[in-house]
Amino acid sequence: MTTTKPVPGTGGDHYIPYSERSGAESVVYFTRDLSAEGLLKIFKRISANLTGKTAIKLHTGEPHGPNIIPRPWVKNLIEKALPEAAIVETNAYYAGGRDTTEKHRATIALNGWNFCPVDIMDENGTAVLPVKNGKWFTEMHVGKNLLNYDSLFVLTHFKGHVQGGFGGSDKNIGIGCADGRIGKAMIHTTPGSTNQWDIAKEEFMERMTESSKAVVDHFGKNIAFVNVMRNMSVSCDCEGTAAEPVVTPNVGILASLDILAIDQASVDLIYAMKETDRKALVTRMETRHGLRQLTYMKELGMGNDKYKLIDIDNGDKEITLEEAVKDVVPFKSE
Repeated sequence: MTTTKPVPGTGGDHYIPYSERSGAESVVYFTRDLSAEGLLKIFKRISANLTGKTAIKLHTGEPHGPNIIPRPWVKNLIEKALPEAAIVETNAYYAGGRDTTEKHRATIALNGWNFCPVDIMDENGTAVLPVKNGKWFTEMHVGKNLLNYDSLFVLTHFKGHVQGGFGGSDKNIGIGCADGRIGKAMIHTTPGSTNQWDIAKEEFMERMTESSKAVVDHFGKNIAFVNVMRNMSVSCDCEGTAAEPVVTPNVGILASLDILAIDQASVDLIYAMKETDRKALVTRMETRHGLRQLTYMKELGMGNDKYKLIDIDNGDKEITLEEAVKDVVPFKSE
């Protein structure tokens, strides 16, 4: 297995405070309104370039997954803003309810994603996208049907992840657009290894992010991102009903045209919480070295780690992270 040492200061267990970052600022919109109306309202702030045939990349979940984005929210958004759009997914790499197209379609139906087309993009094979300036890859295999779309709306349930530390927009497309056999194996497993999960920490974050970059570069300006900070278990939605109980408070919804800025802002909002509220998710991110996703996106030129946080609930006022989380309350299961 090939390994490399992280660049000093970019180790994935090291959080970089805002004051220590450099470069330009992007815009990240924020609402506390965790509802179908809140999602629709914030989506409209970043939807202008979603033209032509639009794909919505979200995690439809394992059977009976408890923490996925509520289906009524997505149904409302599609009906009112993206009536011709399709939800897109790829088959899973791990064994479970989504590792074959047949099982995946059954799980999609079971979880209630039956109000619009759902395209399992690797059902009929793969396509190859170039990876520019990658350390690990020159190309990435994605679901073949990804190339059928003109625009991509990345709708992400922000949460923890057992391998990635956290799952934001980067993971949603870096893993979620890679096909279930070739692309996902390239990210997770050293060629020839019998261990499906032998790549971890900095190397895993870098491989996943290079896959994400291939998708971002492919769509260019025709891509937009929303992170829903609700029901944030330390476990990913891929763990389904086995996910760890949620203990992190709900925050709100973020939207941006910058994939790095939105994931960075989501992480920053967790760190801005009180110690007792942030501890579980911060521990998950740091022990898995998940923060390397952020520094590597910056190294690859995928966006900015500085941003203006714009509160759309209060006249588009720019607010601090502390203002955004000052009224969060301990999580209570819905």
